Amino acid sequence: MTEISSMVISHKKAKIEEMESAWHGDLDGLLQHLYNHEYVYECVVLKTCNRVEIYVVSPKSSSILFSFAKEMGASTHIMDFYGHDESLEHLLRLAGGLESMIVGEDQILGQIKELYAYSKKSGTTGKILDTAFDKAIQVGKRIRNETRINKGSVSIGSAAVDLAEEILDGLTGKTVLVIGAGEIGVLVAKALAEKDIEAIYIANRTFKKAEEIAYELGGYAVRLNDVQTQLKNADVVISGTGAPHYILTREIVEKAIKDRDKTRKLLLIDIANPRDIEESVAELENVELCNIDNLRVISEKTLKMRKEEAKKAEAIIQEEIKLLNLQYKRQRADRIISDLYKQIYDVRIREREKAVNRLCAYHTIGKIETEVLDDLTHSIANKILAEPTKVLRQAAELGNDEFLDVVSRIFCLEKDRVKVEKMKPDCEKMKSDCGIKVEKIKPDCESGIDRISEKSN
Repeated sequence: MTEISSMVISHKKAKIEEMESAWHGDLDGLLQHLYNHEYVYECVVLKTCNRVEIYVVSPKSSSILFSFAKEMGASTHIMDFYGHDESLEHLLRLAGGLESMIVGEDQILGQIKELYAYSKKSGTTGKILDTAFDKAIQVGKRIRNETRINKGSVSIGSAAVDLAEEILDGLTGKTVLVIGAGEIGVLVAKALAEKDIEAIYIANRTFKKAEEIAYELGGYAVRLNDVQTQLKNADVVISGTGAPHYILTREIVEKAIKDRDKTRKLLLIDIANPRDIEESVAELENVELCNIDNLRVISEKTLKMRKEEAKKAEAIIQEEIKLLNLQYKRQRADRIISDLYKQIYDVRIREREKAVNRLCAYHTIGKIETEVLDDLTHSIANKILAEPTKVLRQAAELGNDEFLDVVSRIFCLEKDRVKVEKMKPDCEKMKSDCGIKVEKIKPDCESGIDRISEKSN
């Protein structure tokens, strides 16, 4: 069976700048680059502020992921490479919030849904990854319904507010500017709304969106071009946009603080990836800059608080992993059974037609006679296949892959389960028997021949 493998870069091993350097291009470009590889049958890419994760289905997944890691130019010491079982467990843990910087945070589940849906819409997923991600999303929901793991500071946004509170010894009477009205920005704004702050300002590229959030939370909307002016009065700035460039450069901040009270501290918290705030800003007087790395302290505190709930989540994951593996086993049996039924039914139809033609040579065959022959051959085929179907499903549930392989070879099944769409376009139509022999192939299609031969062995 062709299985899942994954490559993971996360906050556990990588700093924010290392994750940034490991990401090249846009999501669609990366997906298509992976999927266009002749041995990649399915793929999904997850990209958040705390991780870059790649899932592939391939008979050569390990070598493909290692090769891709080299292309990224990132150090392998920040990467984890997982096989099938490890990938499934990691994905379920990720959806459950156990792999997040803030254990139990809710945002990651929405991100998985969104990014998986994007891959599915792009046509890069199939039965294997669909099954894994559907299960992961289901498990993520179950954990949040059956445990209290998502209670308290459960997102990077709320953790950023907690960090600001800790650094400034409270937020009472403070003025806060939030840059970005996306999902993270909304989480930050909602967390701030629960605090006794003086005022909250929302800045966003789309001003209407900023207005909507500001109205909902009793704050003020700011145009992105006016951020420099707002810096003069802000005590805290929390920035989490999806912009590919700096929102606050050193020049912008330096000009803004010239008009500020020299005794007033300006706290900047950058929770974006790529970063919104130029790092050299931290060198300015009375300016303190924090980024995602600084939230690790908050994460550690949260982890202790949720230790018992995490144990409950782990138990749910182990239970669901067993069900997921059983589902995969049944799927393989179902594929073999489907192919077997198709093969037998093709024989049934051919032989029925032969019988009808022979009878027609002697006398006229009416509708009733034809229907009787059809019902007879249909019944015979079903009775022949009934017991093998039962045995194949039992073998799958017991994990008897050897038996399933033997059945596939005996009946020449699964011979067409090759990614035909990945063959070079100038390949002529191939003739195949159950050994996948290929004839009349143009010389420049040799890579396609190799791929088919290897997969059939």
